Amino acid sequence: MAKIIAKLENVKKTYLMGVVTVHALRGISFEIPEGEYISIMGPSGCGKSTLLNILGCLDRPTEGHYYLGGVDVSQMDDDELSEVRGKRLGFIFQSYNLIQQLTVVENIEVPLFYQGVPPDISRQKAIEMAERVGLGHRLYHKPFELSGGQQQRVAIARALVNDPLVLLADEPTGNLDSKAGVEILQIFDELHKQGKTIIMVTHDENVARRAERTVRLRDGLIESDVRNR
Repeated sequence: MAKIIAKLENVKKTYLMGVVTVHALRGISFEIPEGEYISIMGPSGCGKSTLLNILGCLDRPTEGHYYLGGVDVSQMDDDELSEVRGKRLGFIFQSYNLIQQLTVVENIEVPLFYQGVPPDISRQKAIEMAERVGLGHRLYHKPFELSGGQQQRVAIARALVNDPLVLLADEPTGNLDSKAGVEILQIFDELHKQGKTIIMVTHDENVARRAERTVRLRDGLIESDVRNR
């Protein structure tokens, strides 16, 4: 029986927009075992982004509990959540979010810098990670010198360099052409085979089917939770 890496118990999230209360999540409960590759889908406004923000410790539930690696992170303060994000989570965004002034290897090193890793160890880890995603020949190029697919590879390497407990991806192929998108998804497949826990938000049915499980949201609730294989 695989260890449960992430667990949500009746998670609710409400926002006050002027005088209107928005119920973004209305009571979400599910578990993610270690090594699972899960996709999250649903129409615009269903709560996908809110759920990803909570799973990524970028926000807290209004009610309910979120356990990450067995620790209840629901009520942690901002500093504690920041530490959890830095040490236990890796993020991949649709828009890559690379620092344009830095080279490939320097972008990959950023999380290690914030963790206080010595420069020589940091550089070696970043080079190894660049090679792992097929960018060993592009170490000293800057983002504007790379294709979209190559920039997303840098983002994946940066997300992995801390060996996170969970990898979170928000529409990771959304800005890519179909060929580059397939190449990125192949990297995800390989990471899954290696035992990495992956949570991916997507609107693309074909992308979602690459995951072994798909959770669909509607109106802040789970509409379905099915295994793809």
